[in-house]
Amino acid sequence: MMDGLGGTGDSNQEAEGSGSGEVQWCFSQVKGALDDDVTEADIISCVEFNHDGEFLATGDKGGRVVIFQRDGVSKNSIPKRGEFNVYSTFQSHEPEFDYLKSLEIEEKINKIRWLRRKNPAHFLLSTNDKTIKLWKVSEKEWSVDGFNLRDDNGPSRPPSSVKYLQIPKVKPSQLMVEASLRRVFANAHTYHINSISVNSDQETYLSADDLRINLWNLEITDQSFNIVDIKPTNMEELTEVITASEFHPSSCHLFVYSSSKGTIRLCDMRAAALCDKHSKLYDEPEDPTNRSFFSEIISSISDVKFSHSGRYMVSRDYLSVKIWDLHMESRPVESYPVHEYLRSKLCSLYENDCIFDKFECCWNGTDSAIMTGSYNNFFRMFDRESRKDFTFEASRDVARPTSVLKPRKVSMGAKRKKDEIGVDCLDFSKKILHTAWHPKENVIAVAATNNLFLFQEK
Repeated sequence: MMDGLGGTGDSNQEAEGSGSGEVQWCFSQVKGALDDDVTEADIISCVEFNHDGEFLATGDKGGRVVIFQRDGVSKNSIPKRGEFNVYSTFQSHEPEFDYLKSLEIEEKINKIRWLRRKNPAHFLLSTNDKTIKLWKVSEKEWSVDGFNLRDDNGPSRPPSSVKYLQIPKVKPSQLMVEASLRRVFANAHTYHINSISVNSDQETYLSADDLRINLWNLEITDQSFNIVDIKPTNMEELTEVITASEFHPSSCHLFVYSSSKGTIRLCDMRAAALCDKHSKLYDEPEDPTNRSFFSEIISSISDVKFSHSGRYMVSRDYLSVKIWDLHMESRPVESYPVHEYLRSKLCSLYENDCIFDKFECCWNGTDSAIMTGSYNNFFRMFDRESRKDFTFEASRDVARPTSVLKPRKVSMGAKRKKDEIGVDCLDFSKKILHTAWHPKENVIAVAATNNLFLFQEK
């Protein structure tokens, strides 16, 4: 599995992947209407596979969570197809108003995290800017009728109307998928929540905002423990904020958090109750030749993720992705430019606020490749073994069954080849911020505005 990622394509042979021994990516499915009239509430704001890849959850700016289930026929076909069907849709968050601060709280889902499955039901955490919710999603193939104090369809009856007692009966019924709210974790964050991460013990999880990280028990909603607090006594002395945080995949006492200064801190909860003093600090000195007015902004880390093995981390800043070895703090072991051609465009990207876009990144199932997004609905893949990188596009032009994805190239010069696109022609309103990679197969999910594209190995 996952020998390579696709042809880069200077020659036709490489572009078609013939004889290269590399994976060819092809279109599988697209979810959502392929039209230009996009409602703000339909824009996808997070994507997450569960631990075995059988389910895929998306959250949107309208506060909805949509869960997709792997199609059994396509999974067992030869060759396998990575197709998913809608399993459940529910409203996770509603817009709220903070009357003390006179602030509107958006319903937008910032993050979704699955808990490992312990019984036939599924559990997942979803969060907006302020409130985290634990949802149970379960199947029901039976119904109960013959109640004494209420009608079968719900309304209650007064006890005086009961003439005789009957025993309720369980009857088989059509399959229904129910999403029920089990816990609400609220009132613990002054600032906007940017991360949630379930611990490997499956009993606790962390939530992070701009200045603090809290530790929760999944069974306790009215109490959390503050484990990181970087808020200065005088807010005028504030120099950095927390941008992302995640628990280690196997060591339940370790977690990392990244900052707007481009640093990553590894903390050990065994050392102290309040982890203000980090165990390790991962930071790469800036190249003086690249120093500019925008240096601090583009060095801010928007996402950090542990590898499945727990040995490495991948971090994403504005122009690059970096892979860090947990044993080496001084510099990353690998660094890949995502869209270096935008360095000359930073001024205009600052003016239209694109420079503040928060791109996520993810690992494949074997930690041999990483993926992240870019503009013009481009997404980038980096093969760690061959050191090759690939650019593909998630657009309606590729939305044809099993059509092979052709690598795209961006030209920086005035002259460009037929299949290249110029930097000035890139559409910065079309951006891939959220991507997910199936934990066991070469199936990827890419969120492009209101559409969810699914691609698979051909």
